[in-house]
Amino acid sequence: MKTFATSLICLLAATSWTHAENWPNWRGPHFNGSTTEQNLPVEFSTTENIAWSVDLPGAAAATPIVWEDRVFLAGVDAASDTLLASCYRRTDGQLLWQHEVAKGSRKDYRSNFASSSPVTDGKVVVYFYGNGDLVCYDLDGKQQWARNIQKDYGDFAFLWTFSSSPLLYDGKLYVQVLQRNVPVEGRGLAGQENKSYLLALDPQTGETVWRHFRPSQAVAESRESFSTPIPFVRQDTTQLLISGGDDLTAHDPKTGEELWRWGTWNPDRIPHWRLVPSPVVGQGIVLACAPKNDPIYAIRGDGQGRLDDGAVAWVSPRRSEVSADVPTPAFYDGDFFVLSDLRKALSRVEPQTGKVKWMIETPGRAKYEASPLAADGKIHLINFDGTVVIYNAADGELLKSISMDAPRDGEMVRASIAAAHGQLFIRTTRKLYCVGNSR
Repeated sequence: MKTFATSLICLLAATSWTHAENWPNWRGPHFNGSTTEQNLPVEFSTTENIAWSVDLPGAAAATPIVWEDRVFLAGVDAASDTLLASCYRRTDGQLLWQHEVAKGSRKDYRSNFASSSPVTDGKVVVYFYGNGDLVCYDLDGKQQWARNIQKDYGDFAFLWTFSSSPLLYDGKLYVQVLQRNVPVEGRGLAGQENKSYLLALDPQTGETVWRHFRPSQAVAESRESFSTPIPFVRQDTTQLLISGGDDLTAHDPKTGEELWRWGTWNPDRIPHWRLVPSPVVGQGIVLACAPKNDPIYAIRGDGQGRLDDGAVAWVSPRRSEVSADVPTPAFYDGDFFVLSDLRKALSRVEPQTGKVKWMIETPGRAKYEASPLAADGKIHLINFDGTVVIYNAADGELLKSISMDAPRDGEMVRASIAAAHGQLFIRTTRKLYCVGNSR
């Protein structure tokens, strides 16, 4: 009997383990804000159902990244004004290693240089900062290589602090810099054009594999993008999607060559339409989110060259709640989940038609700029004040509203919630929480 019971327990444990997923990059294992994780906690607070929590020396927008028993975090030490690369043990929160990357953590009051999320493939972990520092470590914290993209290719020409999370995919590390073509407030190359580009590197050595320039007809701030490259697999062909500079483009991951381009959400070339949301893919449809309360465009990514409006599957109504100025939508359970930070709404939308299955108003006064997490039949959001709200993905019913922070001194919670190994990872202004049973 004991032998049978022991075997059954082992079988159940093994079965449970097969459902566990890592969260290796900003938008998770499927690059769309979703995970197959199950039995995630719903009942918790700052003291209830917390596996562990650690104090953080400063606020930052980078999302925690999880690989097996490691949690990687980019951050700042506000007191010493330094950028940090940290790693915690997932099972108990012990700090395994931490490195000071650089002095100086910000250039404007809205954000700091630790807004980009790290990325890992289980072999190395790469941190990217708004000052251009790109640093690679092995999982035990030994530095493999480091370089500064600004020093290599020129100062970033951005009005606000640059931020774009790196992508590790199929053996290459990808970084995008979509910037102004002329300097702004002294930032950028003087006397020559500042070119926007997609950069591919060898993650083992940091050496450049290729650098592809990406042209744009956008004007001034509308050339600036804070989005992240997203892989798109269609009919056994992989493309890299880039959104910004008034256009959506797809690129060959082997060479950077542009395969197709659709645009524009900005035909009047309004000059202040910087782009924040990354593309998201579902059922062969690519969502491109126009800024400033403007529509979402659903693009069929099966063409070549410059696509006309025949590639547009649908467009959300202008000035409707189906829009996203900052958050990147999620794709889960066959539908898109679109969070509108400006219109204060969360919507479930069919990919092929744009039909809204349900729409609810987000609660409270604080903005929701962090991108949604979709998992375990639920949608998880967090607002500037650190309030976590959890919805039933099927019908939009509000299941829980949980206060996890009380920000001070103008700080805001910006990092998205991550899920891995049956746990939630919530970064507030001065805490990192691991929610759920210790595993």
